[in-house]
Amino acid sequence: MTTLDASTWETVERLRDWLDAESPVSPDEARLLRVLKIGEEFGEVAEALHGAWAANPRKGASHTWQDVQKELCDVALTTLVALATLTPDAQKVFEERLRQIADRSL
Repeated sequence: MTTLDASTWETVERLRDWLDAESPVSPDEARLLRVLKIGEEFGEVAEALHGAWAANPRKGASHTWQDVQKELCDVALTTLVALATLTPDAQKVFEERLRQIADRSL
């Protein structure tokens, strides 16, 4: 099973470290806010999806499917950074969970 490569995890860790260095809040608050940020990013996926479907008559076709893809990537990246904030073993935790879900589902 192929998982995210080492350079992806290095980038996630660099982003986490940058956020830690720039954060004006305590480490406990930072962990909470990074998990909550996932919800904010999901909201942006929902907005883009509505826009791609032109589901809001007031706004019409305000987004593209590429916008939806971009926002989904933001959710994934935000989630990985939150996971890396919660545990120094983020890669291991992620890969174990991926394996469990694949074993159960495939």
